[in-house]
Amino acid sequence: MYDKISEWIDNVLKNNIPDSIVAFCFNLYDDGNGTWSMELVGTKQFDLEDEDWACCEVTDFGTRQNPFAWAKSAEWDVILAEISDGLEKYLKVGNNAEILKKSSGVGVGFVDGNIKILYSK
Repeated sequence: MYDKISEWIDNVLKNNIPDSIVAFCFNLYDDGNGTWSMELVGTKQFDLEDEDWACCEVTDFGTRQNPFAWAKSAEWDVILAEISDGLEKYLKVGNNAEILKKSSGVGVGFVDGNIKILYSK
């Protein structure tokens, strides 16, 4: 699955990154019936103590209309762990990892849950 995630992120990050973005958040959704999706948003805030930073969205890079989507019969915590592993690998070896790591932080989480910080300066 890493290769598919990596390809999707590469396509998203080939677009212009607004200067006002200080952090990135990968938002996960449980779409029901074993289907899941993920969008990437750029935010104008980042705060390790206040997860509301992820709500200060500057752009969704068009990913709300074109999310990364997949099917897997699993609980949400398994999905979060698997996606987190893939994103952490991307931050280490991904083609555009440096774009993400120029920011103050990168997080992942379900939109109605907590954010797991994958990277912070």
